[in-house]
Amino acid sequence: MSDIDRTQEIAAERMDAAGHDAEAVRKIANRLRRAHGQLGAVIGAVEAGEDCRVIVQQLSAVTKALDRAGFLVISTALRECLTAPDGGGSPSPEELEKLFLSLA
Repeated sequence: MSDIDRTQEIAAERMDAAGHDAEAVRKIANRLRRAHGQLGAVIGAVEAGEDCRVIVQQLSAVTKALDRAGFLVISTALRECLTAPDGGGSPSPEELEKLFLSLA
């Protein structure tokens, strides 16, 4: 088992213990890994002196990947609040709204 696979497994176990959806955790982690890779490409493009259009296009991809991860985190929290509104540690509807608007 690779280090990444083991890290995903540990994270899923911890999230399950905290009452989070393991599939959602996997999707969020994958989106963040994608953004991480795209950011590495942006840094490489800057260091290589690539054309500004290429750099901006790659920055746009990173931004979208991070936004999608953030929205997925919030949508997961919303689902959890709807299915277990009295769950300990769940953000309040007001907190969720504030988090959602911080991404807009």
